Amino acid sequence: MLPAAEAERLIFTLVSPIEAVETLRLTTPAVAADALGRVLAEPVTSRVDFPHWDNSAMDGYAVRADDVRSVPTQLSLIEEIPAGRSPQKRIDTGQAARILTGAMLPEGADTIIMQEETERVGDRVTILAAAQLGKFVRRKGSFTQAGAQILKKGTVVAPPEVALLAATQQTELAVYRRPRIAILSTGSELAQIDQPLQPGQIVDSNQYALTALVAKTGALPVPIGIVQDDRASVKAAIASALSQADMVLSTGGVSVGDYDYVDQVLEELGAKLHIRSVAVKPGKPLTVATIGSQLYFGLPGNPASAMVSFWRFVEPAIAKLSGRQAPWVPEFAMAKATVELTAGGGRETYLWGQLSTDEHGYCFGRAEGGHNSGNLVNLVNTSGLGIVPQGQTKIAAGAPVRVLKIR
Repeated sequence: MLPAAEAERLIFTLVSPIEAVETLRLTTPAVAADALGRVLAEPVTSRVDFPHWDNSAMDGYAVRADDVRSVPTQLSLIEEIPAGRSPQKRIDTGQAARILTGAMLPEGADTIIMQEETERVGDRVTILAAAQLGKFVRRKGSFTQAGAQILKKGTVVAPPEVALLAATQQTELAVYRRPRIAILSTGSELAQIDQPLQPGQIVDSNQYALTALVAKTGALPVPIGIVQDDRASVKAAIASALSQADMVLSTGGVSVGDYDYVDQVLEELGAKLHIRSVAVKPGKPLTVATIGSQLYFGLPGNPASAMVSFWRFVEPAIAKLSGRQAPWVPEFAMAKATVELTAGGGRETYLWGQLSTDEHGYCFGRAEGGHNSGNLVNLVNTSGLGIVPQGQTKIAAGAPVRVLKIR
């Protein structure tokens, strides 16, 4: 059994990022939404100065700072400038312009006085508080300038990035092709969600869980379906999955049972097996193989084991495959255990539960109920996996615990 950290390092050496590039055209908000989760294949430089011109950050009055060194002082109003309209007059000594948030600063003005610090009567305004030169003025190009890099290659596009792309008039975007991840479930005991269960059968929840988990990474899930426990069926299904995807995930068939054919079939197909088991609970049976440049993960069949294996090993591999910037490792946090955490000690143990915060930092509470690898009920609302290190049997309540954060 490989320790988790060693297995992680080995997996990263087996992953080669996708190099195929696609061009997205960001012409409407609906199209821009398709950019979410995509990974930039090239750096993005701004096409314009941002802000595009000097403008006001407040509703108030555009003035010359030299005119308001001493207060109160009265100025003549010569213009009103709403957002979206170009100023028509220059501000000279003793003058001011009514200006609204986002409006273009008139020539001659260099400072904004917020309206709460003024009194207006007709076409005259009294300034009640002195202001520093440049106060509440957003200068042209102060956020970024035309030609400056605003996003790095490998950046994952999220809503703030979409807003920035729109503000800097990026109509085209070079992104990596989304990885295609094939998903299949092995087991003659498995049934479809809408199929009446016969004695001994269980619903194939893994196909649904892994499809959702893959989709959440930004990759494209390719559900293959249920495969019966016979060598020929398993071999045909794996061969089909490999022909359709960049990476393949299967559940079940990787232990030492009489009907566990995955490892044997992979070798028959010419795969090189790099990992067969890891010192992790739940999730000891884990096959990691390569067939050419394709990576294959054979995950345990028990639902909780499959999901823990995905969070610990598969999700980081998909991050690298997608072209994201390093680090690809899961995000960990140190937290205070709110209850005692126990383990057998033979393997690194992952206990699911809720990661929260208090005035001192992170807290981790183990989910109530049995932590059985087949129990999906108390996996609901999981936001972290508390880790009891290999060789350790408990972490006392109030003691620090390392937690894998669930994205």
